[in-house]
Amino acid sequence: MIKLPILDPAIFRVGPIEVRWYGFMYALGFTLAWVLGRLRARQSWRGWTPAMMDDVLSWLILGLLLGARIGYVLFYDPVFFWNHPAEIPAVWNGGMSFHGGAIGVFLAVWLFARKHGKTILEVGDFIVPLAPPGLFFGRMGNFINNELPGRVSDLPWAVIYPGTAGDTPRHPSQLYEAGLEGVVLFTLLWVYSRKPRPVGSTSGLFLLGYGSFRFFCEFFREPDVQLGFVAFGWMSMGQVLCLPMVAAGLWLLLRKRGQA
Repeated sequence: MIKLPILDPAIFRVGPIEVRWYGFMYALGFTLAWVLGRLRARQSWRGWTPAMMDDVLSWLILGLLLGARIGYVLFYDPVFFWNHPAEIPAVWNGGMSFHGGAIGVFLAVWLFARKHGKTILEVGDFIVPLAPPGLFFGRMGNFINNELPGRVSDLPWAVIYPGTAGDTPRHPSQLYEAGLEGVVLFTLLWVYSRKPRPVGSTSGLFLLGYGSFRFFCEFFREPDVQLGFVAFGWMSMGQVLCLPMVAAGLWLLLRKRGQA
């Protein structure tokens, strides 16, 4: 087993200003998405320009951060935040929901699509391959911060999360998610979208892939203590929220079956 060290949540401090691991990981994800997006925008057949990539990224950052935080507040701990509303904007303490972020991104994509005369699926197909690197860095930030520990395990690579889950070895579920939702999903989407596909297919692959990988990884992740299992005595909130993603992804892929 591996015992994780207790790391300072701040990488460094300069006077009252501090840079935290969690925020740094988000910055890395956005930066890599911007670089990869501008590379994709240079391919004329996609109908995008680097300037459009710059524009959409600003919409996505706003939609993601607002949606992820509001989603966490509503989905995972509404009672706490109802009683402590001043904690809602304290994102530096952690607490971001992917599914809430996905809703925020959807709204941002809708507004951007209207502005540029594109459909939501056309924009979605362009941006979804850029998301997995951010998911990777986000999960690495969770791991560094000893957040979202896994379930109890006796496997050789089980880890002890000091200060958050006692001295019991647990699955490093954040690393499982970083590998599947980050590395594997990015590879699938990047390879799949290297040539023209039916509109909506790349978005469908992302929804199906993320929903399936997250559903699987939730079996190794400790349910949120304030929620526990929310369905059938074994399903977590994360798994419940993944089901509509998988259904939507399958629909987007299957409705184009047989087309080039």
